[in-house]
Amino acid sequence: MKEKIHPQDFIVLIAGAYALLSPIWTTTESRATTTMIVLGAVTVVLSVIELVRPDMLSVEGVTALMGLLFIISPWVMGFSDTKPMAWTAWVVGAVTLVVGALDLQVTRTHQRHVTTTP
Repeated sequence: MKEKIHPQDFIVLIAGAYALLSPIWTTTESRATTTMIVLGAVTVVLSVIELVRPDMLSVEGVTALMGLLFIISPWVMGFSDTKPMAWTAWVVGAVTLVVGALDLQVTRTHQRHVTTTP
């Protein structure tokens, strides 16, 4: 049985790509730039994995965790005073966290349905 692609994974791909490229057009500093590039790149890779293998619970849980890392990164990495990058991290983090959590729920529900269907 072919697993169905989750369209919401494209949202995470776009959010991760936006974070990865945001230092190009956003006022930034070196720690913020490095943080956004690394978190954005990891998020893009995770979303591509999810698009290729849509029912991998472990990857979807990590995607939700990436959203949390984006949200806390301005404080942890010390760039909360650089408002443009901080807001980028917070918005991308919120989107990634919500989509990752919802995607995790969709996959869990789908896997329960598949295992209970004869």
